[in-house]
Amino acid sequence: MLAAELPARLPVGINGIALVLFMRQHSGSYAEAGAVAAAFGFAVGISAPLIGRMIDRRGLVPVVVPFTVLHAISMLALVVCGIEGAPVGLLVVLAALAGAFIPPLGSISRSLWPRILEHEDPGLLGTALALEGVLIELIFVTGPLLTALLAAVWDPAVALVLSPILLCAGLAGFLAQPPVRAWRISDAAEHHGPMGALRSPGIRTLVLVTLPMGFCFGAMEVTLPAFAEAQGHRPLAGVLVATWSFGSAIGGLAYGARSWRGAPGRRYARLAMLLPLGYLPLALAPTIPVMIPLAILAGCCIAPTLTAGNQIAGEVAPAGAETEAYTWPVTALVVGLAIGNTVAGALVEGPGWRTAFLVSACGAAGSAALAALRWRTLASDRDSRYGANTVEA
Repeated sequence: MLAAELPARLPVGINGIALVLFMRQHSGSYAEAGAVAAAFGFAVGISAPLIGRMIDRRGLVPVVVPFTVLHAISMLALVVCGIEGAPVGLLVVLAALAGAFIPPLGSISRSLWPRILEHEDPGLLGTALALEGVLIELIFVTGPLLTALLAAVWDPAVALVLSPILLCAGLAGFLAQPPVRAWRISDAAEHHGPMGALRSPGIRTLVLVTLPMGFCFGAMEVTLPAFAEAQGHRPLAGVLVATWSFGSAIGGLAYGARSWRGAPGRRYARLAMLLPLGYLPLALAPTIPVMIPLAILAGCCIAPTLTAGNQIAGEVAPAGAETEAYTWPVTALVVGLAIGNTVAGALVEGPGWRTAFLVSACGAAGSAALAALRWRTLASDRDSRYGANTVEA
């Protein structure tokens, strides 16, 4: 199933950096690039829970297929209008439409793992989610590298055209998989009222913690390319973003390769508190060779933290609202990314990239503080069933 959905997930690693590079090349402004990337991210964040709720209540295929078609049309319109020099306001609208229609395949996939493993080996759920987290980070490595290559050889527009093509191809393979075809609407799907999955205090905590975390990551997406340009090596922007994601993949492999004891909520809070430590040194990097190992270090806690959060989301989700539950942390992440894109774009053109890195670290520190305050809300029925010393692979 992971292999089948890989092409459909690859656009996640392409869209952010491709939008920034595309707008930078065709408009010349990091502020406008940040605004367009932010519009895309905001739209993804706002629409994902709504699409997730529709999937829980209406089914996968009737929702995902038409939304994918609308996303592809909007993305291609954005590219054409950007190349033709359309006003930035129109590009912001088209970016928002493209983001609003993209289906949350990551959340769909994560909602399937408990169903697949519940009758085989539920203890492997943490490992499965860690493996998926590593896959995402590898996408964040290959996506920016592919974007950087296409931008250097042709134009970032090529990456933006390739993105919906990959999404459509991957979706066809994903929907054909037996676990996906066996998906059924839960009898409890209509019983959660307007709050939906947000009825769960644990889901609300994950949203609060993930929002400033996303801000940190969004600021990094703009500041790393700005740092590469300040060093006189703009084509290396994608390489730096890929290096940062490679560090996250290393952390994800380490997390998924061992067994963990104790409450997942406490572990999640501890991982979140480690995040800010990797981002402060970035403001002091004098050259790209120094930045590369620092970026790897900064990325090491990303995948473990997000993986722990995904496992908790599945455990505290209300029955019949699992897909929506997995979308809410994604919503917080991409809204935070969008705000980080916007703020970092303005900071880069104002005080400079060093200030943008420091502000990024402040976002991670805010996430750590919220996780430390609210980790007790992340307890699940699983904890009481199996006890505090449950081994979670």
